[in-house]
Amino acid sequence: MDRAEDDVAFGLENRGWPRDEMRARVPQVLADVGLAGFERRRPSRLSGGEQQRLALAGVLAPRPGLLVLDEPTANLDPEGAATLMARIGEIRDARSATIVLVEHNVELAWRLADRVLALGPDGAPIALASPDQILANHAAAIRAAGAWLPGDVLPEVQGIVEADRTKAGDPGEPIAVVDRVSFGYDPRQPVVVDASLQIGAGERLALVGRNGSGKSTLGQLLVGLLRPASGTVRLEGLDPARLPAGELARRAGYAFQDPERQFLASSVAEEVRLGLRPGELAGVDDLMARLRLPLAAFGLRSPYGLSGGEQRRLSLACILTRQPAVLVMDEPTFGQDRHGQEAILDIVRERVDAGTAVVAATHDRRFVAAFARRVLAMDGGRVGEIRP
Repeated sequence: MDRAEDDVAFGLENRGWPRDEMRARVPQVLADVGLAGFERRRPSRLSGGEQQRLALAGVLAPRPGLLVLDEPTANLDPEGAATLMARIGEIRDARSATIVLVEHNVELAWRLADRVLALGPDGAPIALASPDQILANHAAAIRAAGAWLPGDVLPEVQGIVEADRTKAGDPGEPIAVVDRVSFGYDPRQPVVVDASLQIGAGERLALVGRNGSGKSTLGQLLVGLLRPASGTVRLEGLDPARLPAGELARRAGYAFQDPERQFLASSVAEEVRLGLRPGELAGVDDLMARLRLPLAAFGLRSPYGLSGGEQRRLSLACILTRQPAVLVMDEPTFGQDRHGQEAILDIVRERVDAGTAVVAATHDRRFVAAFARRVLAMDGGRVGEIRP
């Protein structure tokens, strides 16, 4: 819809709610998901996390008796995820709806569950029991299948990155420079404000901040997908927004928050090989196997028929097949189990060791801890550096 309030009201209209009740309910449920005052905002101009909240508002508005939520905290900032889970907790405590929650963010979801169903990679049940019984009797099998349990970390990858952080020396010479850049889709509402930063060769940089803080926009400015309203961006000394598409693709890669935005081919094999030179094809099969998308099994499938987590890994594979100067990944770990995160981190480390700078815009604190050498926090479009 053209306005957020219309999106939320759509389900209510189809259920024949009286107009006065709809007018009261819409702002109430928008506030419940952290979008108070967004009634007349255009959904297409919201960040990915804000769009996720809006979709949830539309689902919650009619007060359904059965509520099925598939990865509801994906792309939400930590505060938004906690607020959402608190709201789901209120519904659970009131027993006003049956809730089915599909979620990798078990730290927040675990306490809400009466029962936990753990599924293996083949979709077969590993266990169905209370949360306490799962931890007491089935933890080893669930971890072996790659699923998260409360308190899990990535010790093997964490150890590699911590050792790497102790190496002497700074990142290489700056290959990307952002100098006092500002940008807004609407001149009255700037999204990035007076941003300046330098990124060195072989650097691991995390961009963190609340939904709508400007992380995705800054990432797109960095690789020339957007042109700044003021200030300058330089990628290896050149303006990326003015480079021909082929040359830009050799210098930079970008994985969109919504993987479907970047798919162009009708099969997984065509998608991952699209635009590659003959010398770049050699490692594709190995890369896809490491990302648990072996071409023997997935090559002929449509990218649009994959699960959300599989689409995420395919979109990353499409940029990880190359060795550009800069890779920008927007929410690289959403929908990923532990095995998926391990594979992504391992491959990213190889690209960094070869000199590529990798920038990740993410809300995943576990990934930031295992990945980042430097962390930039965005707030209201402004950039500030914090310690990882």
